This record gives sequence, structure tokens and C-alpha cells, in this order.
Amino acid sequence: MTALQGVLGPIAGHKATRGLDRSVSCRFPDLDQAVLGRLHDGTFSDLKAVEVADMPRADVRMTMTSDDLIAMTEGRLSFPKAMLAGKVKVEAPLKDLFRLRSAF
Repeated sequence: MTALQGVLGPIAGHKATRGLDRSVSCRFPDLDQAVLGRLHDGTFSDLKAVEVADMPRADVRMTMTSDDLIAMTEGRLSFPKAMLAGKVKVEAPLKDLFRLRSAF
């Protein structure tokens, strides 16, 4: 969870995401696990691991492999490049996607 917070923390703190209060999920299909959290007040917090089957629908939903998350935390892969390459999928309302895109 610390790795995920390290990747999403700078996005949460970006001026483009100020004022957003959204639930966020990140699914790791290779582990059959997911992490739920909250984007609010410039932070990404309230992280908890859940089974994919028990995961409620979040406002912002991401999917990536654990290897890609590690590559992003080690600086070998950037979040925008991972999205463009299809390694990270983000689903959210269109208005939120535009705001989040500015933070990448």
C-alpha cells in the first residue's frame, strides 16, 4: 500500500485535484487483490486491502499489475506513459478524468 500511496500521493497533492473528494480503487489482477482509498484534501488516504469479489464500486477505478506499480515506484515507468501504453487503466467520470489528466 505504501507503493501505491507513493505513486498516487503526488497526483492527490496536485492543484488540479484540489477540492476533489472521491473514492478510489486500484485492482491488481495478477494478485487478485484490490486497494480502496479516498482522494480528498490533497491526500490519498484511508487505504485498505480488499478481495476483488468484495470490492465496492469506487468513483475512480484503476487497474494495473503489481509489476507495473513497482516499476512506477522505482522510477522505471511514469504514470502517464503507463496509461498511454495501456498498462494502467483508469475509469472515472469524464469531468474527473480531465482533472486527473492535468495532475499527471
